[in-house]
Amino acid sequence: MPPPRKLPAIRPAWHIPNLLLRIEDLDHKGATIFLENTNPREALNIAVEASYTWLYTPSTAPTHIKSITLVLRSFEGIAYTFGTQTDKEIHFSLDYIASSASRARDEIQGVLVHEVVHCYQYNGNDTCPGGLVEGIADFVRLKAGYVPPHWRPGGGDRWDAGYDATAYFLDWIERRCGKDTIRNLNAHMRESSYDENIFTTIAGSSVDTLWDLYREDLEKHNGRSK
Repeated sequence: MPPPRKLPAIRPAWHIPNLLLRIEDLDHKGATIFLENTNPREALNIAVEASYTWLYTPSTAPTHIKSITLVLRSFEGIAYTFGTQTDKEIHFSLDYIASSASRARDEIQGVLVHEVVHCYQYNGNDTCPGGLVEGIADFVRLKAGYVPPHWRPGGGDRWDAGYDATAYFLDWIERRCGKDTIRNLNAHMRESSYDENIFTTIAGSSVDTLWDLYREDLEKHNGRSK
């Protein structure tokens, strides 16, 4: 098994919940690939720390999550997360793991980072657009360094298309406005309902203006690359 990626020598004392693993079919090829490429506790620990690192500070990191259970089973799709205020459950498809055998270690870790973010992020009391929720999860995955080969910054018609499309937009905002910007976006949605004006508050412009500027930057960059 490849060694886990090194974490910083000095790390904040984040609250790590009880981490549990359930594999429903040990004979499945995906189970073998998972166990050969992943230290489950280390992988979940990395995912928890990534969520804290990019969305919180040591003084603001939530401690209400008591347990995260990772369930590996066969189903269509990739993964999803649900649970109570204190106990979360991540279901991860063994079929998808089997299909990702060529880059299993990084893909498993990347998916776990994305799903664990869903355990911790704020969502404006369930009013945040789904595209932004998924974009923030992939933003953390992007910043943590688990980028799939097919990801590329792209424009399009919608800033809230979700996943990597929104993640790169959020990363652009972070680089433009400062390293705490997406952390502040998340914090604003702790107790308040989502409102697009939040982007004006944290980034100084409306989200539509920011999206237009982002696409202009992409066009300039792509022009220089030709």
